[in-house]
Amino acid sequence: MNIANIMTIIGFVAVVVVLLVLIIVGLYVFFVDRSQKQHPVLRNYPVVGRVRYFFEKIGPELRQYFFNNDNEGKPFSRRDYQHIVKKAKYKRDVLGFGSQRDFDAAGFYVRNSMFPKLTEELKMDHDTKVTTDRYLLLKDPLFTERKEELEKHESLAYLLQDDDAVVIGENTRYPFVAKGQIGMSAMSYGSLGDKAITALSEGLGIAKGTWMNTGEGGLSDYHLKGGVDIIMQIGPGLFGVREKDGTFDWDELLEKSKIPQVKAFELKLAQGAKTRGGHIDGEKVTEEIARIRKVEPFKSIDSPNRFTEYSDIPSLFGFIEKIREHTGMPVGMKVVIGSPGEAEELAKQIKDLGKSPDFITVDGGEGGTGASYQELTDSVGLPIRSALPLVHEALLKYGVRDQVKLIASGKLFSPDRVAIALSMGADLCNIARGFMITVGCIQTLKCASNICPVGVATTDPELQKALVIDEKKWRTANYVITMRKGLFRIAAAAGLDSPVKFDREHVVYKDEKGNVQAW
Repeated sequence: MNIANIMTIIGFVAVVVVLLVLIIVGLYVFFVDRSQKQHPVLRNYPVVGRVRYFFEKIGPELRQYFFNNDNEGKPFSRRDYQHIVKKAKYKRDVLGFGSQRDFDAAGFYVRNSMFPKLTEELKMDHDTKVTTDRYLLLKDPLFTERKEELEKHESLAYLLQDDDAVVIGENTRYPFVAKGQIGMSAMSYGSLGDKAITALSEGLGIAKGTWMNTGEGGLSDYHLKGGVDIIMQIGPGLFGVREKDGTFDWDELLEKSKIPQVKAFELKLAQGAKTRGGHIDGEKVTEEIARIRKVEPFKSIDSPNRFTEYSDIPSLFGFIEKIREHTGMPVGMKVVIGSPGEAEELAKQIKDLGKSPDFITVDGGEGGTGASYQELTDSVGLPIRSALPLVHEALLKYGVRDQVKLIASGKLFSPDRVAIALSMGADLCNIARGFMITVGCIQTLKCASNICPVGVATTDPELQKALVIDEKKWRTANYVITMRKGLFRIAAAAGLDSPVKFDREHVVYKDEKGNVQAW
């Protein structure tokens, strides 16, 4: 028998064996599906019915990559996502042919000037420069790998001049001075992994003139690695500043205030995506995270819905004043606004009591979160373009606007969105998910499960191997620098020499019929 015949027989036997295995497996699955009581589809259509569940499982990916158009995806469309990536990766964000915005839909627009400012007329810091790594796209063929190379690129940091810098807590012993109007919103170590927090910290430190908010999970060594200014958030769980019995640890607060990078404290009353206490699953609570938060490891954590230290605005302001006196630092609060009356009452109490926070972070209902509930994320709390003007106008009405700085948060991931928020009353703007995208987030929406496939929203050391700090930190720096550059560019188009001068007169609203009204 020659080799050809032997190979034919072996091939035939192999085919037969494979078919027998498939038949046996198919019969096994058939009887399992027939006998199970959970899924009606599988009882009536065993084996074949599994195809339905397969396509249901991969449906989100199919929609994201194949079926949604560039403007449809939620919470960020493909177009939004790509603009963030281009800023971070290439340190530029230009497009060709024209906008993909639906100009027939209602929306806000920045009011341009007939006489825009020249570049040399802009009041920016022309001395501070930053050198970063950015990618240079060489070729982008269809069937072979994209060709890119890294290059060093020096640019202005696009910071405000000293006399335009935003000062928080002017009357405190240690005011916080911000020369850039864009910073990182609250994201805790634990919700994000140590590599993500480190890359963000180092990138923001490279960019200069910005800040990062620790989130309610406490201050970690990873937040401090980049030398960036820190706003330490304190939530109702008092993580990082609590005794073993859960009460407030004033000595620990004082120790945190002595860290040079810590510039302010923020009390988290609520978050836009969850107007309640925070949650982190037990598998994310490593021994290190438990040590930082001063809780038990590997046990799920649920923060109370509010602080036990206060229950109304007077006691809240008293608590803020106590922290300010104890540390000498600015103290603010993060809120979600639910009605005009709430904003009105807040402003009225500031006037009547003669007390106030140094800053108020207004978080819109469209903001992100590591874990929350559908009914809260969809329907509780106003979006930022409704909430922010309510607070700003109420503070103006009672003559206390100059006592408080406003920080806006809620999908402010592009320069035009930031400019509109500044026009609506914000002094500064926070970004969270935009920064997550700079360090690799691909919107798999698995933040609550600790199985983030790109190593961003996970504490799993194996998954975190995907995130290379020395590459992602440059993307974070490029993003915030390019955002600030775009903000100055849009200010110039509005006839302003600095983005600190945006006001309500610089925004107009167009309805779906084309009617335009001053906002």
